[in-house]
Amino acid sequence: QVQFVESGGALVHSGGSLRLSCVVSGIILSDTPMAWYRQAPGKEREWVAAISGLGNPNYIAPVKGRFTISKTNAKNTVYLQMNSLKPEDTAVYYCHGPGRPNDAWGQGTQVTVSS
Repeated sequence: QVQFVESGGALVHSGGSLRLSCVVSGIILSDTPMAWYRQAPGKEREWVAAISGLGNPNYIAPVKGRFTISKTNAKNTVYLQMNSLKPEDTAVYYCHGPGRPNDAWGQGTQVTVSS
């Protein structure tokens, strides 16, 4: 059974940093693209960053240069390093396989950035 367990969210001041982790079970990370998503209050969930099975990253424009997605295949874990955080980054962050719409979403991890 596929499962995503996110952690690492916290309340930080603007300009601060956080590292999110996502432990994945039921998926071979070296074969599967993975992504981080976020959902802010009152907004749709949006894709933030993705990493291919080979480790090639992609980002949405607002986080490019500030966020870094990475993974450790042997630990079945995907990471999101977030630097220079802004209040508009406040959201619940989720990881998921972008090509796996039938997999259940995890509980997410709350990131709150105060101004």
